[in-house]
Amino acid sequence: MKGGATQRTMRAFMVRALSFSAVTALTLNPALTPVIASDYRAAPAPATSADGGQMNARFLALGVGKSIVIDLPRDIKDVLVADPKIANAVVRSAQRAYIIGATVGQTNIVFFDAAGQQIAAYDIAVKRDLNGVRAALRAALPNSDIQIEGVGDGVMLSGSAASPIEAQQAADIATRLVGAADKVVNSITVRGRDQVMLKVTVAEVSRSLIKQLGIDLTANLNYGTAVVKFANANPFTANNAPLVPNNAITTSFGSSVSATIRAMESAGVVRTLAEPNLTAISGESATFISGGEFPIPTGVTCQTTTSGAIGQCVQTVSFKKFGISLNFTPVVLTEGRISLRVMTEVSEVSTENSLTGGANGTTIPSIKTRRAETTLEIPSGGSMAMAGLIQDQTKQAINGLPGLASLPVLGTLFRSRDFVNNQTEMMVLVTPYVVRAVAQKDLARPDDGFANASDPQADLLGSINRVYGVPGRATEPARNYRGTYGFITD
Repeated sequence: MKGGATQRTMRAFMVRALSFSAVTALTLNPALTPVIASDYRAAPAPATSADGGQMNARFLALGVGKSIVIDLPRDIKDVLVADPKIANAVVRSAQRAYIIGATVGQTNIVFFDAAGQQIAAYDIAVKRDLNGVRAALRAALPNSDIQIEGVGDGVMLSGSAASPIEAQQAADIATRLVGAADKVVNSITVRGRDQVMLKVTVAEVSRSLIKQLGIDLTANLNYGTAVVKFANANPFTANNAPLVPNNAITTSFGSSVSATIRAMESAGVVRTLAEPNLTAISGESATFISGGEFPIPTGVTCQTTTSGAIGQCVQTVSFKKFGISLNFTPVVLTEGRISLRVMTEVSEVSTENSLTGGANGTTIPSIKTRRAETTLEIPSGGSMAMAGLIQDQTKQAINGLPGLASLPVLGTLFRSRDFVNNQTEMMVLVTPYVVRAVAQKDLARPDDGFANASDPQADLLGSINRVYGVPGRATEPARNYRGTYGFITD
């Protein structure tokens, strides 16, 4: 019994000795002290992730020139800053530090205690301070929902804008912030892009008046053996050439004197009306062309044979366009206003200033052009005269025999008078509309209601199509056609 009691006493003594040794070891070796769990989740040794950052590091975003206060659970002994140029840490007390953002970039900061253990780690991303820009976007564009975020040394715009002009304004504001347009990623979507129909009216009235009067005298006088011949032909120079060269009356006085009276009066009027219509999405360009091309000789190309002789020659030509063209770019602004970049042109082939030449007497016509190009701002449905012209041109020329042409009454026999008066009045009107798509049944075509005339009507009455409605009244027929109907003609 005494032996068993002695063994139990020895085992209890050894347990107490081991416990005392363990406590002593833990006390003397702080590295073996267990870490108290906290939000910072410090580990005995810093572990790294695959991308080089701390696995248990917290992400922290800062603006340039901004700071944040960090409170730590234990006293700080050492601080590791990967790149002090991007962000820096300032320790103001044993358990408080300030992290300050310097320049745009990314770095990390690790805090250690006196035993070398990691207290906390932070992955720092220093970005631009965008709070001021966000406030500016909300104030300048209240109808849009635009977000801005930093991406490296640039920014990215996202969200939606009420119109393309507001999206462009947001991009301009962001460009002023970063300093270059290539650093702005514009991902703004435009809500319901508007479509604009532009109606352009080109109206012109041209009047011309020409008056020509001239007398040509021819005489053949004989005095014995002396023969005197007299010829007086006065040209019309104001209009380059008489319109009717053979419009003349010739009379003779005896067998030696003859007079030719050339007289002409011409009056004409030309009316030009063009109304091209074109529809385009806001911010996009559209072009309308209706016309043709006519050839202009540019030269002759000849082939050379193997012996050096000139072979077959071919006339080369180029083509000149004429007709009606319209090109415009609309941008729908706020409050229904439309900004337009418009270019319209009406051209036609003319015999004025034509060129005649070549072995075959080829006549090359000229082009008479009316063109207007400008940028303006109009409300939807409003009209504006974008161009206008009033021209009054008068030409008068008197040609005659010196001395005799100046006589008060008889001088008429020795001179010609040419008078030309051209008057032109032209106006270009533009009317934009913000339009929406409609059903096909709500649209009318130019050939609606057209019907060819029957053979008896064409052969006996000379009609080329049928007529509907009451004579003298241009009434549109109903959709359910009955009886004779067709296209109204004058």
